[in-house]
Amino acid sequence: MARTGELHELDARVSVCRACPRLVEWREDVAVSKRKSFADQPYWGRPIPGWGADEPRILIAGLAPAANGGNRTGRVFTGDRSGDWLFASLYRVGLANQPTSEHAGDGLRLIGTRMIAAVRCAPPANKPTPAERDTCAPWYNRELELVLPTTKAIVCLGKFGFDALLTALAALGTTVPKPRPKFGHAAEYLIKTPHGDLTVLASFHPSQQNTFTGKLTEPMLDQVLTRAKTLAGLDGPAIAG
Repeated sequence: MARTGELHELDARVSVCRACPRLVEWREDVAVSKRKSFADQPYWGRPIPGWGADEPRILIAGLAPAANGGNRTGRVFTGDRSGDWLFASLYRVGLANQPTSEHAGDGLRLIGTRMIAAVRCAPPANKPTPAERDTCAPWYNRELELVLPTTKAIVCLGKFGFDALLTALAALGTTVPKPRPKFGHAAEYLIKTPHGDLTVLASFHPSQQNTFTGKLTEPMLDQVLTRAKTLAGLDGPAIAG
């Protein structure tokens, strides 16, 4: 089972990391300059720890927090349009107790689910460098190691998140299938781990670039999350609305 104390200690250590000068400068500059629509709000302006269940059955694996989203609110996937899409879908399929995520004290609770990001600081243009990705990897790998014993399904949002997850699993000694799994929406791969079977699922990222163009629709995202829920043994009634 996940070691809750160690997970919370990891979260605390992540939140004060200053290992990547470019990311530190960017996240803190944004927190001072602020977007005009959020000018009256305090910004977190630090690395974003994972968030959700301490002993999850499902992981949602993404790329990095947004400059005026997670970097503002201190919660991964919170405060931007991508997060709005994601949390609404989690609510519809019965993996969240409410359809919105606004700030740390909003009462939101994930059901058997945890969110993690490959890079913990908001990167300029949403594009971390390979060196920044690799510098952040020990945090990501350790969090994955702590929650993997209970995890049965991992939903990767976007190709970057998908590739980072497979690399992390390999680093932890898990045998990744060969040839290496390919990213594609709704693709799924069964992976054997020391803790039992794990299914990795892929989804297009709920970015505006994908949702505004119809590349990703609400039913498409709901389908992937519902599949993860079934694989994780969390079947139950979805929430209408």
